[in-house]
Amino acid sequence: MKKYLFLLLGAFVLTVSSTNAQRYAIIDTKYILNKIPDYVEAGKKLQLLSDQWQKEIDDKQAELDKMNKDFEVEQYMLSDELKKKREAEIAAKEKDIRDLQKKRFGYDGDLFKQRQRLVKPIQDKIFTAIQKIAVARGYDFILDKSEGITVIFADPKLDKSDEVLREMGIKLL
Repeated sequence: MKKYLFLLLGAFVLTVSSTNAQRYAIIDTKYILNKIPDYVEAGKKLQLLSDQWQKEIDDKQAELDKMNKDFEVEQYMLSDELKKKREAEIAAKEKDIRDLQKKRFGYDGDLFKQRQRLVKPIQDKIFTAIQKIAVARGYDFILDKSEGITVIFADPKLDKSDEVLREMGIKLL
């Protein structure tokens, strides 16, 4: 009798655990993003802007370096009043460069704003496609293996990155 009760209890536990099993899928957002032409183009635009702004800062830094070098050479020949004036000009130039760096590359700078403007709509489309797939297929959760979460092993059958791209209308080669 005890054996029978134990087998019945075991079968019940297996049945309950199998019906409560979570369904999940794995995607690679980096892979998905690199397959979207708009994202690749946005990356090129952002890199071009970044390079232009960095050149602007580098040019101003070169001017500052020249001002510092000239001041080092001439400071012994300048009156105290002229020294203070030059030092103030150099300090103002340094502040301008720091302000420009912050304006272009700071936390809420021009590059961040451009990235938000160009990339966020693409990320929103991906998120919407992922949500549609999750609801349609009954997934309880979807893991992203590209960054942040480390996936040591994933069955390639679980990778739904191509499915997300198809849902977004992106043709695969």
